[in-house]
Amino acid sequence: MSRKTPDDDFDLPNFDDLAGGGTQGGNTEKDGTAGEDFFASRTKHTSRSDSSEDAWDDADPDQVDAVLSALNKKNKGTAQGAKSGGQKQSVPRKKQQEPDAFQVNAVLAALKDLRREIQDKPTAGRAKQQRTDRSDKEQTDLAASQPQYKPVWADRKKKEKPAKEEPKEQEPLERVTPTIGRDLRADQMLVYDSELDDIDYTDEEDLPEARDYMPIRFRRYGRVGVAGGILYALFVISVSIVLACAAWMMAADVLALNKEDVSAVVTIDAYEPTDDDVLNEDGNAVNEDGEEIQVDIDQVATVLKNAGIIEYKWLFKIYSQFSSADTKIDPGTYDVSTELDYRALVTTMQFGSGSQEETRVTFPEGYTLSQIFALLEENNICEVEDLEEAAANYDFDYDFLDGLELGDANRLEGYLFPDTYDFYQGESATVAISRFLNNTANKLTEEMEEQAASMGYTMHEIIIIASLIEKEAGSDEERATIASVIYNRLNAGWTLGLDSTINYILGSSTLELTSDDLAIDSPYNTYLYTGLPAGPICNPGLASIEAALNPESTNYWYWYSYETDSGAWVTEFFSTSDEFNAFAEEHPYS
Repeated sequence: MSRKTPDDDFDLPNFDDLAGGGTQGGNTEKDGTAGEDFFASRTKHTSRSDSSEDAWDDADPDQVDAVLSALNKKNKGTAQGAKSGGQKQSVPRKKQQEPDAFQVNAVLAALKDLRREIQDKPTAGRAKQQRTDRSDKEQTDLAASQPQYKPVWADRKKKEKPAKEEPKEQEPLERVTPTIGRDLRADQMLVYDSELDDIDYTDEEDLPEARDYMPIRFRRYGRVGVAGGILYALFVISVSIVLACAAWMMAADVLALNKEDVSAVVTIDAYEPTDDDVLNEDGNAVNEDGEEIQVDIDQVATVLKNAGIIEYKWLFKIYSQFSSADTKIDPGTYDVSTELDYRALVTTMQFGSGSQEETRVTFPEGYTLSQIFALLEENNICEVEDLEEAAANYDFDYDFLDGLELGDANRLEGYLFPDTYDFYQGESATVAISRFLNNTANKLTEEMEEQAASMGYTMHEIIIIASLIEKEAGSDEERATIASVIYNRLNAGWTLGLDSTINYILGSSTLELTSDDLAIDSPYNTYLYTGLPAGPICNPGLASIEAALNPESTNYWYWYSYETDSGAWVTEFFSTSDEFNAFAEEHPYS
């Protein structure tokens, strides 16, 4: 059954029905009489009109109380008067129907407001007497000056329905606290009697219908919001955990934290310039700051990754980009481990870092420059091509090299001091050559230079003579004697006639030279040209240099070296050519 709201059209209840209606057990005389008198004096004002409002203003409080009492009883369930009392039920003007709780509540609220108004006004009898004693004009003026008292329901007129509009797309409704009917002001809210408080409007089915409003529907916004918040929180936490794990893994790789112990020997190749690189005067690739690029970082990252030293190639390349590692890392072979973080790895892969893989190589006295370079390549120190390029064009800063023109690798012949050296695998050519030159500079003293000058020779000429002694002598005891023969022939203006110079030209060490070999036109051919050859023919040791500076004083002009039956080499010295030729016939090289 539909329910009405305070704005629905309904007439005030028939107070004869309310006051005179039977109750369970009968009405008290006061309640019945007062209700009938009140209603009898207001029969003509039962309709909602202005005259009815004036008539209600003269109501007596006792009569109102009687009506209130009757209405309360009516609300408790007394739908009809007690038939046992013989009272006749009054017939309403409209079709008789049971008033619902909402209408009863509205009437109770109106009567309670009316009762309060009556208590605040002068009594009905005195007010009537005052109106009788005044003239019409005085009453009119007095009425105009007095506040007008109206029942509460006087303002509750039926609102005109607005013109029907086209339905609009409705936005989602926010959750609001449901109200009964239309929104009411505080003074229009329903007033419940203590006996009506048992009515429960919390269920949706018990709520009165609101005219001109959409039906109130309970939505579970709260539950959806909580679930959404929980899901959002879980999402944020999950993403945070993933990011934290990724950050920790990357930090562990960069800082070498909690990594498995792994050691490896890695070889870093030298950078090879491409067509897109900018080259300096030496033909090497340089970066934007003009610094020479030593290695290819991508190759370095790949080698370290394959060796198990790092986990993330891309992360190492990013670090190398910011740290300019491509200009700091030197080519070579290094001993690295997972105990090194990124910064330590870059520092380690540099010359002199102590972590490079070292190779010890011994170079005998008398080795030529070509033989030394070949041995370096054989031990994976550096390539012959790089060594020859550095020897010919790199300007090494040593005093004993002054006057030797660039462009020829043989300019360093005689100055690569034979000794035992420790090299880093993959070492650069300039660094490898510098090791020899540093040792030579330590061996050639100022006293040697002064002694050479006192003999009328330069230090370079002494190195040439020492290289000849180194190739011709079979033992240390013979060196000084061989040196005396050389100086005797030089002083006499003879050709030296040394087979070792021809072998240097040929790049061999044969003992049987042909007439064609002896006829080769070369500044190193001591059979054709007098004086010293164009340069040293090998790299002499310290003993040969000492012999060149301290020769014996003899009258020998020839020597002959041969191998005995026991395999030992013996050298014989001669003062005349006849002695020499006779001994040579007896001991041929074959």
